[in-house]
Amino acid sequence: MAVSKKVRIRSLLKSIETGEPGPVSVVNESRYVQHNPQTHEGNEGLAALFSRLSKTEPKVNMVRGFEDGDFVFAHMEYDFASRKICFEVFRFEDDQAVEHWDNIQDRLGPNDSRRSMVDGPTEAGDHALTEQSRSLVRAFVDTVLIGRDIARLGDFVDGDSFAEHNPHSADGVAALHARLTASRNGQPRIEYQTLHRVLAEGNFALSVCEGECDGLHTAFYDLFRVDGGNLVEHWDTTETVAPQSEWKNANGKF
Repeated sequence: MAVSKKVRIRSLLKSIETGEPGPVSVVNESRYVQHNPQTHEGNEGLAALFSRLSKTEPKVNMVRGFEDGDFVFAHMEYDFASRKICFEVFRFEDDQAVEHWDNIQDRLGPNDSRRSMVDGPTEAGDHALTEQSRSLVRAFVDTVLIGRDIARLGDFVDGDSFAEHNPHSADGVAALHARLTASRNGQPRIEYQTLHRVLAEGNFALSVCEGECDGLHTAFYDLFRVDGGNLVEHWDTTETVAPQSEWKNANGKF
């Protein structure tokens, strides 16, 4: 029985902790396109890199892993001397990973509802509803986050049971409304400007967006759980995009 892309990526990322060289075979290093601007491309083989990193005693945990056609997307916990939360996205061709994006931030919290950045359901269900989940999240991002039609929050979010894992917020639609309408010096603190992709499996969907947070170029990765045609749970990472002068490859963040 063939091993799924998701399981192979789990083994790959775990090898950062273990230093085991075998899982690196999931990556086609001759074609691999790296979109983390802080990572050099092609100057060190992944097996050698992961072996070196493993000696620093990192901790790696895939909390959630999902598969969407040629893509695997994962919600990760890392501890490289400091604790981080990350979304990892890999694109496959010919049964190997050939492209990678990520979005990482410090682990904070718990939030005002006593939720961490990673707790909650971890397995996708309702696989027949994958495209409905994707469409719902795409419509929410286009209408509410980018279009800033905040009055339509209730069309997408179950206000009575919305569970929020953002470390700076709390459960419920009122807290989400407050976060999306917060301003500084007369300007919105959070501005979603471009939706790059929505990846989905079953009742989970991840949106990848570009915009500004407090006036800084920012990547927003938002994971939603869908139930009954509504968004009922949310996890995210927000990362400032480094100035292009500091990039270590030319592939771009998105």
